[in-house]
Amino acid sequence: MRSGRLIVLAIAAALLSGCMQTAANSIFARNAPPPWQRPASQPAAIGTAPLRPVMAEPAPAMLAEPALPQPIMASAMPEDSSAYTLDSGDKLRVVVFGQDGLSSSYSVDPSGRITMPLIGAVHARGMTTAGLQQSIVGMLKNGYVREPHVAVEVEAYRPFFILGEVTLPGQYPYVPNMSVETAVAIAGGYTPRAFKRQIEISRPVNGMTERMVVSANYPVRPGDTIKISERWF
Repeated sequence: MRSGRLIVLAIAAALLSGCMQTAANSIFARNAPPPWQRPASQPAAIGTAPLRPVMAEPAPAMLAEPALPQPIMASAMPEDSSAYTLDSGDKLRVVVFGQDGLSSSYSVDPSGRITMPLIGAVHARGMTTAGLQQSIVGMLKNGYVREPHVAVEVEAYRPFFILGEVTLPGQYPYVPNMSVETAVAIAGGYTPRAFKRQIEISRPVNGMTERMVVSANYPVRPGDTIKISERWF
């Protein structure tokens, strides 16, 4: 009996000792300082994992924005045909609705006029087709036609002239929307001594002659005189 009591006491003592050790370890784990305050030789507390510093990922390199292409300047375009002004050599088609005797083709004479039945000479030089149309309407209303309806359009433009270093210089019919390069082609092309960077256009403007040095893609207007210079080397 005595030996049985001793065995029971020994087992109870062992159990009590294990419980005390577990409690001590638990208290130690709760009161343990954080790893960054603990000396390097001190081990981490039981039941906790050591903290590792988190390295920030480097920011991605900023890509340079591609340079935008520079705008390309467009070449000069032919002027609006609706703003074209009439002059000697232009041939017009005038239609007066309901008046077949007045509807016909008329040429602008050297004085800058056209001559129609009933109303006689009508000034046309320097006017647009719309302006000439209004002039004809006003003159017909003056005792000739009660409610005239008139349409005016250019049937044939006055010619242009090209001189200098081209194969066939002279006078040529105007082609709508033509450029200096087109005019040179009509005149047979450049001669071997043509200076293509020195092209001069003379243009009548409001009774005056305007001269300018232009490039090969410059628009030509009816009545222009183009001069291709000669190179010296």
